Amino acid sequence: MPTGIETTKQALDDFKKIQRYMILAKKENATETYEELKEEYLTIKALLQVSGVNLTEIDKIKE
Repeated sequence: MPTGIETTKQALDDFKKIQRYMILAKKENATETYEELKEEYLTIKALLQVSGVNLTEIDKIKE
């Protein structure tokens, strides 16, 4: 069973990856892909915030 820190690390890795894909989708004007990724992004962002992670410096999606 993963520890809290392992779960948080995985969520941070996923958050970083999703942001990268969102930036690419926006650049390519792939609106449907962007919206789908945004759902996952918001879920992971909420999980990290509840875990006490300060997202100020790592959140590249400013909306």
